[in-house]
Amino acid sequence: MPHRVVITGIGTVNPLALDTADTWAAMLAGKSGIAPITAFDTTGFDTTIAGEVKGFDPTNYMDRKEARRTDRFSHFAIAAAREALAQAHFTIDASNAADVGVMIGSGIGGILTLEEQIHVLRDKGPGRVSPFIVPAMIVNAAGGIVSILTGAQGPMFAIVSACSSGADALGEAFEIIRRGDATAMLAGGTEAAVSPISIAGFNAARALSTRNDDPQGASRPFDSERNGFVMSEGAAILFLEELEAAKARGATIIAEMVGYGATADAHHMTAPLEDGSGGARAMRRAMEKGGIAPADVSYINAHGTSTRLNDKTETLVIKTVLGQHAATTPISSTKSMVGHMIAGAGAIEAAVCALAIRDGMVPPTINYSTPDPECDLDYVPNQSRKVTVDVALSNSLGFGGHNSCLAFRKYRE
Repeated sequence: MPHRVVITGIGTVNPLALDTADTWAAMLAGKSGIAPITAFDTTGFDTTIAGEVKGFDPTNYMDRKEARRTDRFSHFAIAAAREALAQAHFTIDASNAADVGVMIGSGIGGILTLEEQIHVLRDKGPGRVSPFIVPAMIVNAAGGIVSILTGAQGPMFAIVSACSSGADALGEAFEIIRRGDATAMLAGGTEAAVSPISIAGFNAARALSTRNDDPQGASRPFDSERNGFVMSEGAAILFLEELEAAKARGATIIAEMVGYGATADAHHMTAPLEDGSGGARAMRRAMEKGGIAPADVSYINAHGTSTRLNDKTETLVIKTVLGQHAATTPISSTKSMVGHMIAGAGAIEAAVCALAIRDGMVPPTINYSTPDPECDLDYVPNQSRKVTVDVALSNSLGFGGHNSCLAFRKYRE
């Protein structure tokens, strides 16, 4: 029999807050973390807003020398990982290090370091390029630094599947524990891509909102006036444990992870299949693995990017999978509040599902004011809602045709 997997710790750094408790409170209050970009001069850019992490100091989580040698996306990962371990009341030591793994996804990696060092190369020549550029920019750097600084010696690698990276990292970590290759995993996603090249590139692809005069109202998933996603940064890391190991040490269980499905559209680099069949297969696989029927689903945290195609297609996916139950299932997109954290998105949305199960509250989709006839489900508009959540699903989609779904249940013996 596969091992059961539970969540005992959650950590996050994001545009709303620097920890899980404050983030959750802000989400339930329907607050937005979107504001004008301060990281660089946005003169000439079509988009001048983003979800930046505010007041973050990496030296609160690592020494100054290590912080200088690593990229911001790794800084976020170690901050979130430390909080997840602290919340789980778990100490990695010689007795358990080999059984604790790390699985952290990133879609882009250390692009801030890369962009900075390209300027150094151009302006000062190759002899002035930092010797730390490669270990800082590679996508697995976040997992590597988390492993080094926490001492985790179990399976450790990175998942890269664009905006599905954080969800897929959690899904693969779940499978590692289920098959017995680790007792616990620090898993999730991290991203720090609010940079000139990223914003310019996504603008060129016409993917970003240009609602610069209304930053907090710019991300409006499922609303008929949506005009693109809002780039943001941050990380979320969950501490996943094998159930019997968690019980043996008296851990507090937040929720149980019961399913994971991943598929490919094999269709287009940036556009989903119009019939939503790829996303539907991912949802069904997660539900089948968790023994979940459509009527069992209490809440869905949608990918909900605030783009024209995604929201329309995801609505169709949910209808296809849940059938008549789709109309009565609460659905929300927390990207309306934190923006799109790329790899961090699937991870923080998984955390939201676990917290919704724990507290019996689901966060809203804010900025929902003008219904779209093609998006006609219950998106928990503008105000959080008290809901008994026994089963929650989290959807993630990514450029390249990635579809992922994670399934969670209220823990019961």
